[in-house]
Amino acid sequence: MVNPDERVKIIKKMIEAGDYFAINRARQYGKTTTINALYKSIKDEYRVISLDFQGIGSSGFSKEQTFVIEFCRLIKREISNGLIIPENIKNKINEIYGRKKYRAGLGELFDVFIEWISIEDKELVLIIDEVDSATNNQVFLDFLSQIRDVYIGRNAKGTAAFKSVILAGVSDIKHLKNRIRDEEQHKVNSPWNIASDFDLDMSLSEDGIEDMLREYDVDHNIGMNLSHMSKLIYEYTNGYPFLVSRIC
Repeated sequence: MVNPDERVKIIKKMIEAGDYFAINRARQYGKTTTINALYKSIKDEYRVISLDFQGIGSSGFSKEQTFVIEFCRLIKREISNGLIIPENIKNKINEIYGRKKYRAGLGELFDVFIEWISIEDKELVLIIDEVDSATNNQVFLDFLSQIRDVYIGRNAKGTAAFKSVILAGVSDIKHLKNRIRDEEQHKVNSPWNIASDFDLDMSLSEDGIEDMLREYDVDHNIGMNLSHMSKLIYEYTNGYPFLVSRIC
């Protein structure tokens, strides 16, 4: 594999700056691999909530209350995988998840988040992979609106908020259009207009390809011309990770 450390360093700087952003790249571009490397790099410094929306079925996005229950289920799964969470916050999430009547909306869920952030000894970073699972649903726009409100409150009033929010997927969620709302219902502002630009080049460089080939060459004693081969592979693939891997 190509070493992701330099890529992770750049993303960490965005987190340190308190940026909210989206990583939008084609399939097999290394988004999930990068997120996993990022998680390992920041988990000691921040409290990281790393979720995958593929864990929510289509029915989970049908209504706000259903989505909140599914979101709590994902957090409960992370707790079982080692996520450390204050006991009273854990109890509130369990209570919301287990309700049979008067199910919670997004506002109540984010109230729990704000309380969690206020008492947590580390800053919270929220990472959500495969957000494409949700982008055709109104409830996802409402979820982004809640994140936006929390972000604005942080900057305007200094209220508790996530240190950083990272959404990863193929679709550019900054430009969700009328697939969801009728034209007359459109809001002026996108709920994700708070996002910082993510301009990091996720393609593989010639140097990165050469390093990968060198490891393989050392293991198998091939004796290939590393610089020549890495240049050829880059020219054929433009650094698209999936094609690089296939050719290698």
